[in-house]
Amino acid sequence: MKALIQRVSEAFVHVDGKQVGQTGPGLLILVCAMEGDDTANADALAAKIAKLRIFKDEAGKMNRSLLDTGGGALVVSQFTLAADTSRGNRPGFSAAAKPVDGERLYNQFADALRGLGIATEQGRFGADMKVTLVNDGPVTIWMDI
Repeated sequence: MKALIQRVSEAFVHVDGKQVGQTGPGLLILVCAMEGDDTANADALAAKIAKLRIFKDEAGKMNRSLLDTGGGALVVSQFTLAADTSRGNRPGFSAAAKPVDGERLYNQFADALRGLGIATEQGRFGADMKVTLVNDGPVTIWMDI
């Protein structure tokens, strides 16, 4: 699985003009299941992100995790993270999991975060979403599992 993680002060996702998810201080996580991924990948990615020390401690150093801060997560599916731009000018997405698998693993990932005690909201899989965020730092990190 792939994820693009953004430390945020707040983030919101809308579908058809209606807000479907939000978080206050915490993480906006754009996530993509890849062909061959399974629930173990989703669980491992959730555990890694939950423990990733990218929040400031009392000394101002990035030394605290989402678990340490009690922050929330907004999880948004984004198959375009699977883009292959190695040939031509049009990205290919054949490395992304098939939609039925992608949705199952997207939900498994969000459920795994919840299982770790993180307040987690989601976008809507496969929908045309509008995402608004205030990037804190900015801190943006790319992860593969």
